[in-house]
Amino acid sequence: QEQLVESGGGLVQAGGSLTLSCAASGRTLSAYAMGWFRQAPGKEREFVAAISWSGGRLYYADSVKGRFTISRANAKNTVYLQMNSLKPEDTAVYYCAAGPVTSVVTTTYNTWGQGTQVTVSS
Repeated sequence: QEQLVESGGGLVQAGGSLTLSCAASGRTLSAYAMGWFRQAPGKEREFVAAISWSGGRLYYADSVKGRFTISRANAKNTVYLQMNSLKPEDTAVYYCAAGPVTSVVTTTYNTWGQGTQVTVSS
């Protein structure tokens, strides 16, 4: 069974950092584009960052550009999201997703993790 599992979420003060990880089982991530999305209470799920299968193409939402970094370690079947200079508005459940193309669009991804909570206090 293909599965993505996020980890690394938690509570952090504004200005702090967290690194999220997304590990895959039952699927080799190296063949897929990967994305990070987030969903705050009462809001729609939104794009955060995406990386191509080779790591050569990176996309970021304007709201996180310069603060977040997406990377992947295909040998470890893992994708990361390094988050620096966190703000209270970054508070959300963060999801990783795998899909056939590098995209900012939610519907292009066909496998999703269960999410990890990130809470940034002011």
